[in-house]
Formats: sequence, structure tokens, C-alpha cells
Amino acid sequence: MTIDLDRHLAEAATSVAAVGDLDALRVLDGELLGKSSVVTEARRGLGALEPDERKDAGRRINEVRTELERLLADRRATLEADARTEILESERLDLTELDGGRRLGHRHVVTQTWERLEDLFVGMGYTVAEGPEIEDEWHNFGALNFPPGHPARDMYDTLYVDHGEPGSTLLRTHTSPVQIRVMETVEPPIYSIMPGRVFRSDTADATHMPVFHQIEGLVVDRDITFGDLAGTLEAFTKAYFGGDFTSRLRPSYFPFTEPSAEFDIQRPDGTWLELAGCGMVHPNVLQAAGIDPENWSGFAFGFGLDRLALMRHGIDDLRELFRNDLRFLGQF
Repeated sequence: MTIDLDRHLAEAATSVAAVGDLDALRVLDGELLGKSSVVTEARRGLGALEPDERKDAGRRINEVRTELERLLADRRATLEADARTEILESERLDLTELDGGRRLGHRHVVTQTWERLEDLFVGMGYTVAEGPEIEDEWHNFGALNFPPGHPARDMYDTLYVDHGEPGSTLLRTHTSPVQIRVMETVEPPIYSIMPGRVFRSDTADATHMPVFHQIEGLVVDRDITFGDLAGTLEAFTKAYFGGDFTSRLRPSYFPFTEPSAEFDIQRPDGTWLELAGCGMVHPNVLQAAGIDPENWSGFAFGFGLDRLALMRHGIDDLRELFRNDLRFLGQF
């Protein structure tokens, strides 16, 4: 009986491996494990054997049956996977070419600008930091030197969230809260940029949207000066816009920097364009984040990421970036 079972197992393994579809496998399953199968017939014949022979033969029959079940299960799994692959392949849609064969499907112009700026600043030695879009009042205003009732808060049309105490939770109005979170968790020196989405209660027009994107930069190190800020922004100007562009800084006011400045670029035609705000990090901001302003100093700057995309590509209406018009997006 043992010899017959061994031969049967070898032949069964060959038959299972040769099965090409699930229907044929179900038929073979019945032949190998059904009521008229070799192992079933062998089990019926155990009663005619001596007790010692019956024990050995029974163990071998169970081993053969277990091996047959394994062979069938493995083959079934393989055939089912092949069937799924065949179905998926038959249902696959080629979305790479639409609209008369023109290739579509690529990064949005804002995403392209975002990644280009990240690459630029990472190449200058900066890291990239992110933070929550729903913020608390402390990180969005308080830690940035906006006292309660400060008139500078009126610069931001804030969208508050119905959570906690009234006025305590909001959609962030700028990415500056990420600067605070970085300073709270990272020991200086700090060289980091903070790109992200921000929210203000603005009416959509050619230059404003209630949802837009910013990228800010923060440097905190020993002996950082206003000259370091000016040199960094000049290097950024030439790297992003080209060697024919230059920059200047004009006095301004922001609660979180002192002194503060507006950052302008001069285009090749000689005209100037205001681009960003910047300045030396206010000592109160450093203290709020747990950094000693007696030992450390720094600068910060912030750009409208969407505006940089408009300028680079000569787009004159911010709303075009959000309309999802393929005729427009396909140009970039």
C-alpha cells in the first residue's frame, strides 16, 4: 500500500501542476480527494490489516492526503491570482493619452512651483518642515508677538473653527505657526522652510483667494545679521528668476520681525515688483519658542507661492490656478 500511495502522490503532483484553469482543478480535486479517490479507498481497506500495519498505513494515508490538499491549495492560489491579473489587465484604462492623443496627467503648476522652491532651498542647506492647517490661537498669533486686540491682527481675515473656547482655534492664516513649532522642537542652529496651504476670509478675485499657498523660511543661528537675510534673498532671486534679476529691501512692519522689510525684485526692464515680507526674528518670538535671544538671532521671510507661479509663467489671474481648466493646465 505504501508503494502505491507514493506512486499515486507523485502522479498527482504532476497532474496538479499541469492543470491550466480553475474548472479543471475542481474536477481533479474530486478525483484526488473524493469518495472514489485512491486515498479514500485506501482508508476503507484499513480494517482488513493487522493492528500494527493499520497504524502505519493510517499515518501514511493521512500524510498523503495532507500533501494532496496542499498541492491543490497552492495550485488554486496560483490560478486565482492569474485570473485576477487577467481581469485587471482586460479592464485597464490607458489614461496617459487623451484629447486627440495629447499627453495629459502631470503635476499642477502650483505643485511644480512648490517642488522647484523646495529643491532650491534644500540645495542651499535648508530642511523642509510642515505643520497642522487647523491651528490654535497661540501658535498662529500669540507666539508671533500679536498681543490680544493688537491692530496687526486686523491684517488677517481669520476663519475660526467651532472648537474649544470661542476664538481659540482657527484655520491658519499663514505658515508662520510652523516656525514656532520648529523652534519649540529643534535646537538651533535652524535652517528650514515651511511650505503649505493657508486660509483667509477673502473674496476671490484676480489677486486673492480664500485658500492659497505660502512658503516661509527661518534661520536661527549665532551672529545672524540683516546682511545675511539680504544676501540669502539676493541668491534666491537669481536662482529662481535668473541672473538678470536683482533685489532690494524696503523698511516695513510685521509684529514678528524687527527690523522688518518688504522684499522687491527688479525685472530686466528696470521695473520693481513687491514680492515678500521679511525681517530679523523678533526677540519676543524667540523667547516664546524657548530660544534665548541673547545667544541666538535669526531672520525669516515669506512668499506667496501661488504668486511666484503667476510671475514665473506670466499668468495674470490667480483664479486660473483653481479652475481646473485643462486648456490652461495643459500649458505647464
